[in-house]
Amino acid sequence: MALNALPGAEAKRGAVRDMFDRIAPRYDRMNRLISAGLDQRWRRAALDHVDVRTGDRLLDLACGTGDFAEHAAARGAQVLGIDFAAQMLRNAQHRGISAQFTQADATALPVADASATALTCGFALRNFVALPEVFAEMARVLEPGGRFALLEVDRPRNPLIAAGHTLYFDRFVPRLGAWLSDRDAYAYLPQSTVYLPPEAELLQMLAAAGFVKVHKRSLLLGAVQLLTGVRGETR
Repeated sequence: MALNALPGAEAKRGAVRDMFDRIAPRYDRMNRLISAGLDQRWRRAALDHVDVRTGDRLLDLACGTGDFAEHAAARGAQVLGIDFAAQMLRNAQHRGISAQFTQADATALPVADASATALTCGFALRNFVALPEVFAEMARVLEPGGRFALLEVDRPRNPLIAAGHTLYFDRFVPRLGAWLSDRDAYAYLPQSTVYLPPEAELLQMLAAAGFVKVHKRSLLLGAVQLLTGVRGETR
């Protein structure tokens, strides 16, 4: 993936999968460095907001190396982690998490209708090729009343905070990533926010897929967003 050249829809799926396979060995360390360890706190907060607990059947979409899966399993949930990057899944399996992991595309989940009570996804929305199709699959696999929690990056609205965020996220993070991991992958990270629809459009997509009580919460002064909602009784 070339610097400053985001892949179009045709090439995006393969380019993003290859990128995550490359960065998998250092992925967890980079996440902790970039977020100063806050990424784990955000995941715990997301699980709190949708009340994940013993008895839940939780699908962790784009599970990566298993951070969400680990936290959910620790709460007693039965967890299935799904990702399309094989090396990320290998790393998740090596962590000894009490969860199952399988490779699949988010638009064609190998899961029965209405089989999950909860669903999580951490910082992956901008990596999907077709969000409406992903949201439709989320609605299909969640039972009526099932809850979702989606974490994703965001852009602060306050001009002063936005300026500091741009300096850190758009300039410092790519340099740190180039030094410690993969230049192109961590140049892609800030650039990929252009794939995210505006807030109103994103919320409307979720509503159109059949979700109700859809809500956005801003974290870290607007640099991160948490989207939550419930699968409606009908689609």
